[in-house]
Amino acid sequence: MGGTAARVREAWRGSVAGRIWRQGAEVELMHRSMGFAALGLVTLMPLLIVVAAAVPYQRAGFAQWIVDGMGLSGRPAGTVRRLFSTPGAVLSTTSALSLASLAVFGLSFAASVATGYERIWELPAVPWHAVWRRVVWLAVLTAYLFVEAQSGTLLDGGAPAAGLRIAFTLACGVLFFWWGQRFLLGNRVPGLPALTGAVCTMAGLVGLRVFSILVLSPLTLTSAVTYGPVGTVLTVQSWLIGVGFVIFGGALVGRQLHRGVAVEAGAGTGEPAGGAALPPGDGAAEPSLDPQPRGSA
Repeated sequence: MGGTAARVREAWRGSVAGRIWRQGAEVELMHRSMGFAALGLVTLMPLLIVVAAAVPYQRAGFAQWIVDGMGLSGRPAGTVRRLFSTPGAVLSTTSALSLASLAVFGLSFAASVATGYERIWELPAVPWHAVWRRVVWLAVLTAYLFVEAQSGTLLDGGAPAAGLRIAFTLACGVLFFWWGQRFLLGNRVPGLPALTGAVCTMAGLVGLRVFSILVLSPLTLTSAVTYGPVGTVLTVQSWLIGVGFVIFGGALVGRQLHRGVAVEAGAGTGEPAGGAALPPGDGAAEPSLDPQPRGSA
């Protein structure tokens, strides 16, 4: 019986599911997802609100993205829109201090995503002068989310338009998560594993949307009635935790499905590819610190 249990444990450890479970615990996947949700709320909300206010024909940037991402409709959608409605004077009341705070939170958000990817791929951190990559990634993320939110208004006209929007959203999502992962990591991740991770991420976001329609949509209305606006914020925050879990989890699955693919650790880091330790016997032998052979008189 003991031998059978040992074989089962060994088979589990060597399986793809076992490796995903083990690395998910090592990189603290849930902890990182909660950090993603907290920073995402204070970063994406003002970013999309400011962008939406600058567009004359539409002023529902962040609210529309939340409603669309969670698959809300009817009264739950109205609750979220009222909570995150955009003031008409948002541009005129935006100060330099608020823009500076937004930049700090935005860079912290991009840094948390980059750190999560680095932990998943066991890569050293990019040099400090590569911070421009996080700025570019954040700008592209904002544009991607805004375009995705507005596509529901532009492509609203029956089944053909709905099918076109679904294909457009999936294609843009896969392209963004494939490009974003490689760009944040300085192109040190091979293209095929990153593409697999992007496809897994979009599949997870589709599943999260279904879960949101079935569970979070009625919970949004119930929480709003019971706790007021705070209840709606908590529901949205729970959904953002799920988004973070899917984003990091998709990259992790892509990495484990292509385990053994070489990863560039970066020039001058002095570490082997992928962060793996050198096997015994590789490299130069360490010099002896003992001035004379052991056992001599």
